[in-house]
Amino acid sequence: MKFHRAHLAYCTNIHPAGNWEETRHSLQTHTIGVRDLLKKQGMLASNEAFAIGLRLSAHAASELLQGDQLARFRDWLTETNTYVFTINGFPYGNFHGTRVKEQVFAPDWTHQDRVDYTKNLFEILAAIAPANSGGSVSTLPGSHKLFEADESIIRKNLISLADWLDDLSARSGKDLHLGLEPEPLGHIENTHESLAFFDRLTNEASHPTSLLNRIGINYDCCHFALQFEDAKHSLDALTHAGIRISKVHLSNALALDPQNPAAISAIAGFDEPVYSHQVIHQNASGTLSRFMDLPDFLRAAPSSLTGEARVHFHIPLDAKPSTPLSSTSDHVTDTLSWLGSHPDACTHLEIETYTWGVLPTELRRPVEEQIAAEYRWVLAQSM
Repeated sequence: MKFHRAHLAYCTNIHPAGNWEETRHSLQTHTIGVRDLLKKQGMLASNEAFAIGLRLSAHAASELLQGDQLARFRDWLTETNTYVFTINGFPYGNFHGTRVKEQVFAPDWTHQDRVDYTKNLFEILAAIAPANSGGSVSTLPGSHKLFEADESIIRKNLISLADWLDDLSARSGKDLHLGLEPEPLGHIENTHESLAFFDRLTNEASHPTSLLNRIGINYDCCHFALQFEDAKHSLDALTHAGIRISKVHLSNALALDPQNPAAISAIAGFDEPVYSHQVIHQNASGTLSRFMDLPDFLRAAPSSLTGEARVHFHIPLDAKPSTPLSSTSDHVTDTLSWLGSHPDACTHLEIETYTWGVLPTELRRPVEEQIAAEYRWVLAQSM
């Protein structure tokens, strides 16, 4: 759906799906259910096209490209007045119901499997994305720091992909672009590291201007808020460096005072075994301390820490965590405000709260109702 001059969708990575049949079923049930609920609640006009932020595993993407599956999917999009303008290409394999943690970064951008998977996603977008929206794919920020990846291989693969994307964009007549998604403990995780990485990347590229048209940043509000970044300063710095904002993930993190015993008790309820919940603490002088996961933070005598801690746990945009916890929703509103002042900087927006299956009971609602409430929250914001 349109939100001012942007396209707005929710990411279907919230729905468990491993293969194309499971993905197709979730689209026909949950996604159409969300669309119909938005219409019923007056947020989507009866004749307005509904945008889908698609998530495809590598297996599902490969299946979709076989036989007449893609043509049939394109027909279904037409029949249901829906369209796909973006795909989440960060998780390669299973994303629900099993331990994901740092393995969501595998295979990273040093592996050909990651390159081939991403190309498949763009082949799909080239066939189904509207010409007036183009198509974006979000992906991991190169690698995970634990993997100690060889950055020269990452740069080589991204430069090669940019050249390939230039050709595919020309052949399809659609603006296709990849967004690296900085995340705590990713190979690039904040504004400073992103600027430095793109400086190295463009210095190596034969056609740096062309590369910057095809490779950019997927700005995840949760991830940048975790770094205690100021949204406007960060987005200004990235765009002034010529880095494209490929897509914006509208997402929240949790925040707390580590010296409050009630806050420590409350945040412990968000510890679960599937996803990484990195914690970043900022003391009074602005120094940051990083913890690999929530249990590491809880074992580190957090009551000795002054200042604020933020936890990588995507909570619904409209959710108001019970005191003594709070959220980083101000980062989302600041991002939307910046986009309102820079309407051409990014036109791909995606609600991304994938944690429905592991949310504490008090925050969980039927999934379609949660997503509809997040749309209502976003649509109430100004740009």
